[in-house]
Amino acid sequence: MADTRPARRVVYLVACAAPPAQAVGDLVRLLQEQGWTVCVIATPRAFDWLEAAALADQTGYPVRHEYKRPSDPDSLPLANSVAVAPATFNTINKWTAGISDTFALGILNEAIGLKLPIVVAPYAKPSLAAHPAFERSLEILDGWGVKVLPNEVIRVKPAKNEFEWRPVVAALA
Repeated sequence: MADTRPARRVVYLVACAAPPAQAVGDLVRLLQEQGWTVCVIATPRAFDWLEAAALADQTGYPVRHEYKRPSDPDSLPLANSVAVAPATFNTINKWTAGISDTFALGILNEAIGLKLPIVVAPYAKPSLAAHPAFERSLEILDGWGVKVLPNEVIRVKPAKNEFEWRPVVAALA
């Protein structure tokens, strides 16, 4: 069977509801500078935090956060890779349980089944990161071949006052 994925580099950027989501346009810019076509997919809560119209202008694609109706055309090109940044405690744990109750989780579960390259940048406060389910979920993702970055590697650096997106870009390269 022929590979139906596009020849160009398309990354689905899944944004979860954590503070870095509000600055995800910076990550989009960095990825575009590296030649990626970026499509932003948000969890329902993260969608409320994003500047969806500005991101749509920046990427050329709508920010998706809900499943489409079966009769609606696909609005996004097929992805070659997936990045999850920021990835919250809730999304990571639901993902490894195989739950697809949001469009974002459905995309993540399908990406595992399609064996797409996936990078995840966990962003969980210390009390949640210490929970045994979180560590177990990160180990599961690693075992599935997902590139798991250190928790909060994208956290704001005090001297810069901006999120550190470069580890995500480097992991996708």
